[in-house]
Amino acid sequence: MTTTTPALSVPEAGARFENIDLTRRDLRPDDVRIEITYAGICHSDIHTVRGEWGERPFPITPGHEIIGTVAEVGSEVSRHSVGDVVGVGCFVDSCLECAACKDGEEQFCERGVIQTYASEDYHGELTYGGYSGQVVVRDHFVVKIPDGVDLAATTPLLCAGITTYNPLKRYGAGPGVSVGVIGMGGLGHVAVKIAAALGADVTVLSRTDSKKEDGLAFGAKDYRATEDESVFEDLAGSFDLLLNTVGDAIDLDAYLGLLGRGGTMVNLGAPSDSLTSSAFSLLTYRRSIAGSMVGGLPQTQEMLDFCAEHDITATVELISAEQVDDYYDKVVAGKVRYRAVIDASTFTGAA
Repeated sequence: MTTTTPALSVPEAGARFENIDLTRRDLRPDDVRIEITYAGICHSDIHTVRGEWGERPFPITPGHEIIGTVAEVGSEVSRHSVGDVVGVGCFVDSCLECAACKDGEEQFCERGVIQTYASEDYHGELTYGGYSGQVVVRDHFVVKIPDGVDLAATTPLLCAGITTYNPLKRYGAGPGVSVGVIGMGGLGHVAVKIAAALGADVTVLSRTDSKKEDGLAFGAKDYRATEDESVFEDLAGSFDLLLNTVGDAIDLDAYLGLLGRGGTMVNLGAPSDSLTSSAFSLLTYRRSIAGSMVGGLPQTQEMLDFCAEHDITATVELISAEQVDDYYDKVVAGKVRYRAVIDASTFTGAA
């Protein structure tokens, strides 16, 4: 039988959240029902519910950073048991048969990956995310949370962690590699921690010095305020890898000039405006621009285990459901240090 659970929902683009009772499906043989403990707020949630990334099917219950406890499993589930502490990230289904899925990169599923919310699944039903009391997810898309971690602070790793870990691993961040992190917000502060733990020489490139003390505490060896334009001259050709975590447009040519021979800038943010650069910024020193979006399920589990081993979590502010609207504005204004996480026990439903 289906079940109902308290949740937050946005009825239309730009509207405030409403308390609702959300219906979750009965378990299929390969499903897991999770009682949610914490749900993170990602900037992509804000873009989506405010209609900044195009039309989406409303009403929307967002949230793709989820940690909770397994409450029930389907008849064919063997990887998870009732009582396990587990996580769910950005996706809840894929075909598992195409080349990308078989390579453990379900995010690039050729049939089309099913996002955790505001996505039509293979059964013609819409998905609803983690701003709710429980969620039902196909078992393959449920990861194990390592023992002993701070659950609230680990929750953002289901998006911010894997989004930054994937390109750092792909482009070889490690000892002797110079990594610049552009922006030190929700994504950037996690990138600094992971890159430092991988052994890279990390520099934060943030607009002002306001987060310098934090950046150095998170493991950066240097911190530069880019409002001082001399930084671009001082650090020209200094980096092997740049991670652009900023969600707004930046001067690509200026930042590409910071890359050395064969260096790569990886864009993780998704501004609504196009990013443009001169061909000469790329031709000079054989520089590259790349993009990256999260990682597959095997790498997500690898990331969680790595972060647990190195005592890495997000730095979070724990909030209640009634604070979500206000915190959306705070996230946009850059006033959250550094991720907001919702205590799921505060969801009240329509009553």
